Amino acid sequence: MRGRDPDRAVGLATAGSGGELRSASSRGGAGEQRESRARRKETGSTMRATVLDVLAERRAHGSTPGARKDDHRVALVIEGGGSRAAYSTGMIGVIHERGLAECFDAVYGSSAGALNGAWLLCGRAPEAMAGWTAPGVMRKVMDSRRVVRGRPVVDLDFLINVLYTHLLPIDFAAVLANPVSLHPLGTDAADGRPVDLAALIRDVRTLKDALRATSCLPVMAGPPIELDGGRRFLDGGVAEPVPIRTALGDGATHALVLRTRRLDEQSEPPGALAGRVTSRWFRRHAPGALTAWDSRPARTLEAERFLAGLPTVLQIRPPLGSPSVSRIATDPALLGSAVAIGHAAAAIVLKQTSSNDPRARRSAPHEPAALPGRSRLR
Repeated sequence: MRGRDPDRAVGLATAGSGGELRSASSRGGAGEQRESRARRKETGSTMRATVLDVLAERRAHGSTPGARKDDHRVALVIEGGGSRAAYSTGMIGVIHERGLAECFDAVYGSSAGALNGAWLLCGRAPEAMAGWTAPGVMRKVMDSRRVVRGRPVVDLDFLINVLYTHLLPIDFAAVLANPVSLHPLGTDAADGRPVDLAALIRDVRTLKDALRATSCLPVMAGPPIELDGGRRFLDGGVAEPVPIRTALGDGATHALVLRTRRLDEQSEPPGALAGRVTSRWFRRHAPGALTAWDSRPARTLEAERFLAGLPTVLQIRPPLGSPSVSRIATDPALLGSAVAIGHAAAAIVLKQTSSNDPRARRSAPHEPAALPGRSRLR
């Protein structure tokens, strides 16, 4: 698993503008950047190429990580959002079907977006799509009735160490072995800054810990997750719901961004009671991150403007009129609909990357697969 120093990741991810992010790229200093520009001039490669152009070209020529014939760095960026990630699960299904996963150089995800990145990189996107509607699964992961017993609504231990390890397994070893690197984003509990957790991933255990950390929803999933080194992290969506700045800071020249909100669906501050409960939780467990939480709606609007101004970034969203899905939704019919809508939206956008390439795969997004030990989930 390729990674970066997490403190360096923080500095890059909080840069102020697109130009600043590119100049701070981890691809090298000024000399290396000049060499990169010279190579683009010699080869005719320019930033005028769209994300779809680059993906189609790479797919047509069988381009693989480590043996690229272009000097682009293409990132897949996946928004978080708890159960809203059913939309992006359908989207990664299309990427899988069209054999596009290896056309990316890195995958960045916050919260459930990182989980979807892991599903894609281990080659099991169809299983991820089926999991949203498998009987009993979501009720085991999320259950608001646990609150009366003083337990977290979201059971991260069950999600990662039982469901995704035994019942509906992610192939964690395959994620680690994939030359396309996975970058889960966490929020540092000490100061509320985004941190790329890839630098802390060394093996299956630390990968699973990082996925628990990026998915640790404030209040609903218990206290922050402590990783090796003693640092504590919570849901990456608190600091960077759409980790595009981190991807650009790593030198991405192009990005495909999978969104879980409609264009007309904005981040709203919690109501008065929920706000008091959440503030109390932050003051107890992550006081340094409270400001980051409170500023999320404003930062989300700024991120929308930032993304809209990037010519080499393409976003795929649930279309207008798609149902709203809460972070802790468990209704299989609603979640199955979100998977299918996300799949259809991505299929339309990625249609031009199609070919008769035999690497293309098939998924069945509307038919949930039977899970091993399914009866134990009822």
